[in-house]
Amino acid sequence: MDRILTRLAAARRNGAPFGITSICSAHPVVLRAAIRRAVRDGGPLLIEATCNQVNHLGGYTGMTPEAFIRFVERIAAEEGLDRSRMIFGGDHLGPNPWRKEKPAAALEKAEAMVAAYVKAGFGKIHLDASMGCAGEPAALDDATIAERAARLAQVSEMVAKASGMPLPLYILGTEVPVPGGADHALAELRPTAAKDALATIAIHREIFSRAGLEDAFSRVIAFVVQPGVEFGSENVIGYRPELATELTALLDEEPQFVFEAHSTDYQTRDALTRLVQDGFPILKVGPGLTFALREAAYALDMIATEMVPGYGDRPLAAAMEALMLAAPSDWQAHYHGDETALRLQRHYSYSDRIRYYWNRPEADRAFESLLGALRGKTIPETLLRQYLPQLSAPEAKDPEIMLIAAVDRVLADYQSACGTAP
Repeated sequence: MDRILTRLAAARRNGAPFGITSICSAHPVVLRAAIRRAVRDGGPLLIEATCNQVNHLGGYTGMTPEAFIRFVERIAAEEGLDRSRMIFGGDHLGPNPWRKEKPAAALEKAEAMVAAYVKAGFGKIHLDASMGCAGEPAALDDATIAERAARLAQVSEMVAKASGMPLPLYILGTEVPVPGGADHALAELRPTAAKDALATIAIHREIFSRAGLEDAFSRVIAFVVQPGVEFGSENVIGYRPELATELTALLDEEPQFVFEAHSTDYQTRDALTRLVQDGFPILKVGPGLTFALREAAYALDMIATEMVPGYGDRPLAAAMEALMLAAPSDWQAHYHGDETALRLQRHYSYSDRIRYYWNRPEADRAFESLLGALRGKTIPETLLRQYLPQLSAPEAKDPEIMLIAAVDRVLADYQSACGTAP
């Protein structure tokens, strides 16, 4: 099924582009929503884990790559999705989780992480060595980035061959949007210059060849560039096709590749559709899905407060606030302003750094308390109109279905934009 990714470039060249949505989330409700849509519509499902979220040391989810695949497979089995229709990808695989360490130590851990991903069965590998480590500049030069990517690719190839796994497909590139979105308001964003993208491709091709990795480079399907889309804490920069014309035209000179679009969260359906048509057929989305989940969960929290005696005054929101205040490391460096601004960002920022807290036991208990309070109860139409007007009355009979429906509304935009593979 992962070989559908190798058809993206040819489909664009032949004038019949199609895309694929990359689900970058470890939240079980998000995953269940994506799996149900795949079951219903019969297409492939691409699930990706990021280096901070899942790695050989556990990441912030506490899951290794192998554990993450087993976790997703259990949900898929419950929903009746065949494993053969699932593609697993590793995102931003490189030294980013350990960038505060010296380069040698950080890269050693990155190698171990990439090895764990490949051995676990991840077939789509994004190698990202673009960030400086301790004692280095924040942004590295293209040659250093390519050399480190080649080093990680060498490990990936060796592990795949030794473990009998299919040889991976690769994503490369240096101009990567900030993982999870920017931490400030954005005014304007320019796409990657075509000459810079061509230089990036050329230096990776040269260094991979010098390292004897020509076969691995032949399986590079896409490069990450900046299409001119991003989201900050409080605003979104929408795709402007006219600014990316020169960038997308270079794909005619490099017919092996397409571009992978990161940070497409919160783009309109029309913008997503145009991204696919223009040469960005891999659409990555993560925070936008958990943002939709949080919107619906908080609405249900208010509904339960209104209609369930003894439930309390928005206990889910209160539990999340207490969690984030007690362990601020996952949001403190990203949000700015006075106490009111910080509180609003903790809960409502497009960056959605609240997603780092959903898997904690306190959050899980509050979440389950909310679902338990509303199971078996009919939400009055008037309350639904007040707090969740976008959902239909039939969906309002079950809180889990309501949460999945909220996520699925986002996924519907992506599926519409991606179309159907020929």
